[in-house]
Amino acid sequence: AGYIISWVANQLLTRVVARLTRRTATHLDDVILEAANPPLRLTIFLGAVEIGFSRLSSIPAGWLALISAFFFALYSLLVFLFLWRLVSGLFRWYGLEVVHRTETLVDDQFLELFRRLALALLTAIMIVVVLGRYGIEVTALVTTLGIGSLAIALAAQETLGDMFSGLTILVDQPFKVGDRVELLELGTWGDVTEIGLRSTRILTTDNRTVSVPNSVIGKGLVVNFSVPSALYRIETTVGVAYDSDVAFVRSVLETAVRRQEWVVADRPVDVLFVEFGDSALNFRVRCFIDDYLDRWRVLDRLNSVIFAALSENKISIPFPQRDLHIVSSSVPFGGSRDA
Repeated sequence: AGYIISWVANQLLTRVVARLTRRTATHLDDVILEAANPPLRLTIFLGAVEIGFSRLSSIPAGWLALISAFFFALYSLLVFLFLWRLVSGLFRWYGLEVVHRTETLVDDQFLELFRRLALALLTAIMIVVVLGRYGIEVTALVTTLGIGSLAIALAAQETLGDMFSGLTILVDQPFKVGDRVELLELGTWGDVTEIGLRSTRILTTDNRTVSVPNSVIGKGLVVNFSVPSALYRIETTVGVAYDSDVAFVRSVLETAVRRQEWVVADRPVDVLFVEFGDSALNFRVRCFIDDYLDRWRVLDRLNSVIFAALSENKISIPFPQRDLHIVSSSVPFGGSRDA
């Protein structure tokens, strides 16, 4: 009878319920059904067998207690099997639906780490429940495991810090693979090539790979030049002679810069009179370019355009100079008036 009932349950799950789940938009219900099918069939079969044993009046009460304990172990094993299959299936589903669509490796690594931790925790809970059911003291075992876990955590403190910082990067997403970033505290500038479990790799502009621990990135300031777009503003400062016409200088520089094809047309070009310098009137010229990757090349062009425009309009760029005034004195050097 138990076999027949389990066979009927299997047919219902594989033919009726499975067809219904295939019509849904998500595969999550298929994962749950796949995890539940074998354990559920075996549970129904064992339940029928246990009921049959319990109705046998010829079996002594002591034997019935042993049989009940044996079936409890089997039920626990089936529950453990179901949860194991369910957890593995959920992580596999999440990996296929979400994680594999991203460009980083850190979420794949964390997914595998969390899967193993979840299965290890599930196994530990299962062992404690079964041992407690049979009257075996588990307090000492739990205490030992707790002390061991604490010792491991203290020994791997830096590694765990890097891992949690990697998780923060995964959740907060201050940058992604391919972004150009600058780590201000380290003076590192380059493109992110890999975000790992413990470290992030950056390919610098001089073609060197720098591996930075995630904990260092988590504590520092990160400038992302790729977000929200590749649009970038460059600026430079130039000084002109004090006898120059400020309005004329501003007009010359703004006109010269706006003519350049590498300047974004719908963005402002600023020519700001910012300072009375020691030997010059200092102007700051700012404009936008399409791609931050051309930052240094365009800065070279910008300086060249400014120099040519000033030269063409006879606006001088003074050399730094100081006026030294010497006050004559009748007192000899090193002497005194009383001498």
